[in-house]
Amino acid sequence: MKLHPLSLPYRIVTRGVQILSTVLFAGLAAVGAVKALTLGLFALIVVVVLLGILGWEFAYHRRFEYELTNDSLDIDSGVISRRRREIPLRRIQNVDIHRNVIQRVAGIASVGLETAGGGDTEASLEYVAYEEARRLQREIQRRKNGDTEAASPNESETRHPEDVLYEISAEELLLLSAVSIEPRAIGLVFLVIPFVMDTMDSFGSVVFLFGFVQIVFSALVLWVSSGAITFARYYDFRLTRVGDELRYERGLLQRYDGSIPLDKIQTLTMQENPIMRRLGYATLSVETAGYSPGNGSSGGSEAAIPLAVRERVLVLAHSLESFEDPTFERPPRRVRRRYVLRYAIVVVVLTGVTYGFDRITGLLGFWYVPLVLLVVTPLAGHYRWKHRGYHAGDDHVVTRDGFWRRTTHVVPYYRVQTVVQRETIFQRRWSVATVIIDTAGSIGFRTRDPHATDIETSDANELRELVARRLGRQVKRNRRERRRKRTLAESASGNDP
Repeated sequence: MKLHPLSLPYRIVTRGVQILSTVLFAGLAAVGAVKALTLGLFALIVVVVLLGILGWEFAYHRRFEYELTNDSLDIDSGVISRRRREIPLRRIQNVDIHRNVIQRVAGIASVGLETAGGGDTEASLEYVAYEEARRLQREIQRRKNGDTEAASPNESETRHPEDVLYEISAEELLLLSAVSIEPRAIGLVFLVIPFVMDTMDSFGSVVFLFGFVQIVFSALVLWVSSGAITFARYYDFRLTRVGDELRYERGLLQRYDGSIPLDKIQTLTMQENPIMRRLGYATLSVETAGYSPGNGSSGGSEAAIPLAVRERVLVLAHSLESFEDPTFERPPRRVRRRYVLRYAIVVVVLTGVTYGFDRITGLLGFWYVPLVLLVVTPLAGHYRWKHRGYHAGDDHVVTRDGFWRRTTHVVPYYRVQTVVQRETIFQRRWSVATVIIDTAGSIGFRTRDPHATDIETSDANELRELVARRLGRQVKRNRRERRRKRTLAESASGNDP
């Protein structure tokens, strides 16, 4: 099958704008600096580049083909060198559909395929008709489930009715926008603040007031821009369950449609910042094999609930994984002294930096002000200790960590890949250790992986061995269950006339 006919002019325009803007910027700067480069010669170069873009995109569109078979998605592409990819359907984790405003008007969409090999997109179809994108999403899941008969959209809805699990309300969307900080918004601060500094430069006599206003304005720009990005990202968020997969839709300017196979879920993650905890809200995200939160091309197909009342989040989490309510084992109480000492050292170092800066420049008359933070270090150490812990249940291990962003991970034992016990030189001094629960969805050992931090060394050894034992038990249980289902299926097929 071929890409949509409108994908050719769309790619020509988008790629042309990107490449020609770079060529024009570099060329106009070089016209005055390089004597041999005249405006006529530069215009000729621009024409050649434009013809090259037209020829390349035409050849790309002509030579791009894809085919969905019962076992794989085959893609043939390449202009100079040909590339043939056969992506086994069993390895496809998520099928994401992306449409911006122009694509929605044109009726086309980009299809991204995520596999168990990592967080990057395995393949993209740019661009197909939106109906074709939905068909591919539906057919890939159907063939992965072993259905041999093709079904129309109406028949598919009859076989697997859509169960709405969550729809974001206007109040939840506004609250989410108010409490979220988007890293992409930080760049806007550096674009806006220079103009404010130039405008207020005439008030240089009030240096303190100027600095205070600059800080407040920077925070305001960051908050407003983050809220706008979050609002556009999660506008009209809707989560449904269709058969054995979750499906979501979201986005104002750029619309995303994605699927999350239930049998590929590795970890459930609930997050709450202090404002959310105070108001009784939380978020829920899921991590599939090779695809962890925030790593996909869509930047959000892992999200199950961006924000909802905590009880509602727990209900959905329990519907996905039937785990028991955890009773967390916290680190030993003596570890609180370690946290207080660590924060005190940070305050002393910060004070030393301000003192050195004052000695060199003479601009900081009150260099000792950071020492005031020593008063709150015991409280900070207590809350860091309070929000850490772990729970080893019968079928799941649950970990919790973080105060500013408290994160709770729920990991089924049968999803565990590796259990790592780690002890730093400082932890050995306090006789504590960290146990990291690694799954197929994790990419390396990162601080956001499920982990029980600063627990007794003896408890760490016991937890590591316990997870390994229960992993083996779950694997045997699942193997027996698959064998039983296969026997029932063979018996049923043998009884068919």
